[in-house]
Amino acid sequence: NMKEPVALGDLPDISEPSLLLSEKERSTLYVSLPALVQGRKWLLLYSTWRHGISLSTLYRRSMLWSGHSLLVVGDRKGAVFGGLVEAPLRPTNKKYQGTNSTFVFTNKPGHPDIFRPTGANRYFTLCSTDFLAIGGGGRFALYMDSDLLNGSSSVSETYGNPCLAHTEDFEVKEVELWGFVYGSKYEEILALSRTESPGICRF
Repeated sequence: NMKEPVALGDLPDISEPSLLLSEKERSTLYVSLPALVQGRKWLLLYSTWRHGISLSTLYRRSMLWSGHSLLVVGDRKGAVFGGLVEAPLRPTNKKYQGTNSTFVFTNKPGHPDIFRPTGANRYFTLCSTDFLAIGGGGRFALYMDSDLLNGSSSVSETYGNPCLAHTEDFEVKEVELWGFVYGSKYEEILALSRTESPGICRF
């Protein structure tokens, strides 16, 4: 049930190029986003290459802009995958967060393939100081440890997805977290995102 990608010229602005998503892949993902965030600008809240390889930094920077955010992971075998999550991502250790407007995706087929909640459970996103996981019910759709170096992906009941990476266990190459900011707040949040220590709480 893939929608037609939007024309590249109609894509909202992005604060800087993604290292993981081509504009074509971004257009495919864009039309799958909830209507509420379509038309908003894409702002890089966190990336391993800019902000350091740290799950706690990813959590902290997810507080810059609440609402839907796109988590994008690239592994060392060339697969790009991830999921739509709901920020801020707060480590609760045992409590899942998120809603059924989330999804997971993989570009393994050569284009983004999107898997939406099946309704089997509500195990959308689980944030811990030790790991970040998406999907559940036996196995996680996506799991990354706290140093963001290693992860795994399996079939999850939540999204009915296959393994999102080329192999069940993978080595992380890059991670990006994108927020969707409406025009009137974009410059303010962009400036805040570029200060070294945003005025937000630390874990």
